[in-house]
Parts: sequence; structure tokens; C-alpha cells
Amino acid sequence: MQKRALALALGLSMLLLTACDTSKIAPTSGVIKESVEESIAAEESAMAEESIEQAEAIDNVEESSEEAEPEQVFRSRLSGEEITYNFLDHRPLAVMLNNIKEGCPQSGIEEASIVYECPVEGRITRLMGIFDQYEKVPKIGSIRSSRDYYVYLALEYDALYAHFGQATVYVGELLNSTGVDNLSGAVSGIERPANNTYYRSNDRKPPHNVYIDMEGLLKDREEFEYRTTYRTGFQEKFTYCDLGDRATFANGKDATVMYPGGKDAKAKNGFAAVQARFEYNKEDGKYYRYQYGDAHIDGETGNQLKYDNVVFQYCDGFVRDSKDYLAFGLLGDRVNKCQVFTDGKMVEGTWSRTEIYQPTKYYDGDGNEVVVNPGKTWICIIWNDYADDVVIE
Repeated sequence: MQKRALALALGLSMLLLTACDTSKIAPTSGVIKESVEESIAAEESAMAEESIEQAEAIDNVEESSEEAEPEQVFRSRLSGEEITYNFLDHRPLAVMLNNIKEGCPQSGIEEASIVYECPVEGRITRLMGIFDQYEKVPKIGSIRSSRDYYVYLALEYDALYAHFGQATVYVGELLNSTGVDNLSGAVSGIERPANNTYYRSNDRKPPHNVYIDMEGLLKDREEFEYRTTYRTGFQEKFTYCDLGDRATFANGKDATVMYPGGKDAKAKNGFAAVQARFEYNKEDGKYYRYQYGDAHIDGETGNQLKYDNVVFQYCDGFVRDSKDYLAFGLLGDRVNKCQVFTDGKMVEGTWSRTEIYQPTKYYDGDGNEVVVNPGKTWICIIWNDYADDVVIE
């Protein structure tokens, strides 16, 4: 029954997608010295006039200060952080990123405002980065293939979707539809490939050596006439606290080390095989990412990845075929659990997403939307069947 319900939800999502088209801001004074007395009188008069002028100038400055409006601050619709006006309505880019050990470390991942981690066949995880100002990132990769549940996640952000390859039998129709602004490598199953977007490097063996050529991507984006701004009615995923404030989850549980797949590397939940974990650092208020027994770093900068917020989003899933291709239910109305981590605390609640082009929202146990801290966020999609594997300390 669970498989039938999930398959029906996925089929309904496909029907909605294929029916939608997303292709449719110093005064001088003369003193005559006829006598000492006249000179003194003239000087006193000049000083009096200057005092009056200074008083009037001060009054004008005070009035001007009272009338001047405060300088407007613009915030990213992805991270909630301050940005320049020209990127305020800038449409993001979702990129499929390799996470098998031979394809690590990833390049450019440090610049992603949001990162998703989901299980894939073989019971490892694959990543998808959501990049706000992607044009500024010199190297992004290595790039891997698409699965349909990543596409549904990318649609939460109205993002352009970049990948190299796909499980065509399950996602080909979706990628070729007008419902997805797709930037695909020239591979079998893709009707309109992005011929300029990708290149192969010489420092790794295929298939772990595909990267984005940003100049080529911009050329393909223009050729396909994809929008560069958010669609009308776009809704932000997260509600962030005000800049300068801090979301502390005062009533939340302490949570400073989180293992989305637990500690047993042999578990079949996907996260365990990559030994994924997050450790909270009280000094800077960020969660540091670890995998494969070491710090998870950006291949270009060498910096360890760190995040202001972490989310565990639980959902139903099933195995589709003998190749272990998976499916996950990413629509629902507060029937599945979520755990939101920020500032060393955890709030547990439920998530809701009832429309394919709307974002998932996270709610606490009282039904209030969870407010998080501005900055970067990592989201783990956790299969309900393996929820008991999760370890939080």
C-alpha cells in the first residue's frame, strides 16, 4: 500500500510538471580698521553672525537626519544573509555533485548556500548544491547524474538544474519536459543537451572528472532562453531571524554531534557508508561536516565545510528495481518527522509540502514554523525505514 501511494504521488507530480512551463529591480567679511573700538565692535558683530549661522546649520543637519530613511539592507532568498541589490532576485543553480570517495573532495561546494544529501543506489549518498551567485564560482564539480527526487528538490528553489547523466527510465521524461529548466550533458536520453556547459579534467578518471565550464553554462542558459530571475510568486524556503539577532532554540534539546546514518558503517541507509557526521563548534556557532573518516573539505580552498543550520528530513521510500534505484516521497502535510539543528540545539517537529513548486516548510511540535539563523544549511533526506539508525548526541 505504501509503495502504491508513493508511486501515485510521484505520478501526480510528473503530470503537474509536464503541464507547466516555467519559462514565462568660509564666509568672508571686510573689516575697516578706522579705530580700535570700531575694529572690536566689528569683530564681535561678525562672531555673533557666525554663531547664528552655525546654530542654523546644526538645526538643518538635525532636521535632515530625522527625515533621512535608514539604508535598505537586501537579503539572499536562499541564505538570509546580506547581499547586493543586483543579486536579490537572481535565480539559483542546482548542481548534482559526486560524493563517492574517488570523486572527493568536491570543488566549489563551499559556495553553495544549501546542500542536499540523499541516498542513492549502492547505498551511498549523492549531493546537490544550490548556488546563489554561481557565476562567481570558478570551478564546480565533479558533476554526476540525476535522479528524479533531486529534481523535485531543485524545484523548491525555482533553480536551473545541472547534471551529467541520469536514470533515464525514471527521470528522462521529467528532464525533457517544459517543467524543468535543464542543463544536461550530451548523453543518451536527453533531447536538448547543454553542449557548452561541461568539460572533463585530466586529474581524475571518468566518470569522476566532469566539471562546469561557467562561460559555457552562461552561453547555454542564454541559448535556451532560461529565466535569470525568480518566477512570480516565488516563496522562500526558510524563515530567518533578523540580521544581528540569533535563533537559539532556547527550549530545544542539546545536540552537538549528529550521525544521519549512525555509527555502523555497514548499515544500508546511505549515510553510514560515507561515515557522515556533523559536529557543533560553540566558538563560531557552526556545524562542521565530516565524512570518510576525516574533515569534509572543498577541493579548491581546502577549507572544511561548515553550516549554520542542519536539517534531517524523514520520508517514506522504496526500492524500484534490481539495480537498487530508489524513490522518495517528497510531498506530504505534516505526517513525516523533521529535526532542525541550530546553535547547538535541536527542535523536532514535522514538515509540509503540498505543491510541487512550493518549498518544504518545517514546523515545531506546536505547529509553529521553525525560524533558523542566516547562513548556509545542509539538509539530509532520511529514509523512514532507517530512522532508528540516526544517532544524535
